Amino acid sequence: MRASDLLKLAAGNLRRRRTRTVLTVLGVVIGTASIVVMVSLGLGMNRSLVKSFQDSGSLTMITITNYGDGMGSGKKSAPQLTDKTIDNFSKIPHVKGTSPSLGVYVTAKSGPYEATYNIIGVSQAYLRELKLASGSPPAPGEELSLVYGNQVLNSFHRGKNWMKSYTVDPEKETIFYSFPAPESSSASAGSGAASSPAGQSPGDSGASASSQPAPQKKFILKTAGIIEGGEDDYSQESNNCYTDIDSFKKLLKKIYKKDLVPSPARNKNGKPLRYYVYDEAYVFADHMDNVAAVQKEITDMGYSCYSNTEWLKQTQGTLRITQMVLGGIGAVSLLVAAIGIMNTMMMSIYERTKEIGVMKVLGCDMGDIRNMFLTESAMIGLLGGIAGIFLSFGISVIINFFTKKYGAEIMGFSGGGSLSLIPLWLSGFAILFATLVGMISGYIPSVRAMRLSPLAAIRNE
Repeated sequence: MRASDLLKLAAGNLRRRRTRTVLTVLGVVIGTASIVVMVSLGLGMNRSLVKSFQDSGSLTMITITNYGDGMGSGKKSAPQLTDKTIDNFSKIPHVKGTSPSLGVYVTAKSGPYEATYNIIGVSQAYLRELKLASGSPPAPGEELSLVYGNQVLNSFHRGKNWMKSYTVDPEKETIFYSFPAPESSSASAGSGAASSPAGQSPGDSGASASSQPAPQKKFILKTAGIIEGGEDDYSQESNNCYTDIDSFKKLLKKIYKKDLVPSPARNKNGKPLRYYVYDEAYVFADHMDNVAAVQKEITDMGYSCYSNTEWLKQTQGTLRITQMVLGGIGAVSLLVAAIGIMNTMMMSIYERTKEIGVMKVLGCDMGDIRNMFLTESAMIGLLGGIAGIFLSFGISVIINFFTKKYGAEIMGFSGGGSLSLIPLWLSGFAILFATLVGMISGYIPSVRAMRLSPLAAIRNE
């Protein structure tokens, strides 16, 4: 029997028992929709999770820290983070870029408003990773300019009123920067006050004038760009300003001379080191799949390091358990639908026993009888799968509507995203799976029909 004949015969048999067919298909619809919606919730949560980690920082970036004690696999303290050791990180396989982190807290004033935040010098590799709402990263060799974090703009206050914040636009308003006084100058000021000439009290005007620190020089720094994000959007770069590290070092050398920075690292004798020692550095892997391998290399060198990918994988492990639970709940519905298909096909065999007997007497192939019932059950699964996908999309639209509108208030879910995600592959898989479930459910009834005795079938009323 040709496939077209099987399809026509199966469709005709299903049409003859429309009510039963519709009810059986409805069970498959509910089962398919349940699985698709449950899986779509898991996929949506996973996408939202990845996006939140991407917003908080690059997924290929590894942060290396060294605050005095090596926390890696090495038993002794890790070597200092210097330009030379950071250069060694670039030789690790799958590393596409490195960056030191040189930060100085500054006081910024614009009119009556004032703020304190960190200016961090980083390499061009780091600056290229920044997502900017406006402007462009400062190029090497240019005059020092700043990329502002999105929350820096709203961190200004007026006078001693720390409770109320004000917004300053660095692209339109002038900001004056004061850098902290070097430790050596404060120490010398203290020693000068202690060695006042004899007979001159500390309260004399000469002594007070000599003990007063020199007024700090103020700088106006250009604006290169602003990191994307609103007032309430947080990322790793939100509360800092970033600039090219080479340009930053030139300015710091003018201010702090041989000390290089306000609080330089010191040797065992207490003298400032004449090279930069960093508390943090960054390494960028060529792909997030290689982050773990690069991290292990760095850890084996004795450094403590972490990455967003590391936290992401841990959280995704927990999320997979949730996805399995959600998928299991949907699978129960489809299992009930499979039992319904099997029941329908069994009833169909009892009702069509005489018809089966006549087909056998006329010489119909046993395999054709089996295939006829398998085709009917497959068509029930196919129709239920297609209708279930349409129902799933409708439910998904409703979920995403309420998520975007009320998600932040009701579920703590970000109102800007979609909680339910149904990709094309999930739709195709659901239809194929429903069809396969239909065929499996109809296999036992089809085998029973094939083995039915012709004479017994013909005599049956």
